[in-house]
Amino acid sequence: MNKLAVIVFAHGSRDPLWRAPVEAVASRIAQQAPGTFVSCAYLELCTPELPDAVAKALAAGAQRVRVLPLFFGMGKHAREDLPALMADLQTEHPDVRFELMRPAGEDERLTALLADLALEDRS
Repeated sequence: MNKLAVIVFAHGSRDPLWRAPVEAVASRIAQQAPGTFVSCAYLELCTPELPDAVAKALAAGAQRVRVLPLFFGMGKHAREDLPALMADLQTEHPDVRFELMRPAGEDERLTALLADLALEDRS
């Protein structure tokens, strides 16, 4: 059985409070899948970067690495930067199975949830 690692990947920010929702997603994944290595990684402006998070996942015994991009759409980072990073990682670690998920904002379940939240009666 291939041990799974999930890396929640986001853009990054200099503001430390910006990380809280990203880390909350990672924490929720870890709660739901206790045997899974879970980490956050960032494209820029904060750490860890994706290669560092992958190195820790592999050191923890992961043989499969799934990356969840917390982007709202398929912009330049999701369309170009992240696939290039993933290709470099695959070249560096040919025996590891890397899985790149679609950006979170392109999942119909998330957009439906956001619509529900916007229409929720709060009176």
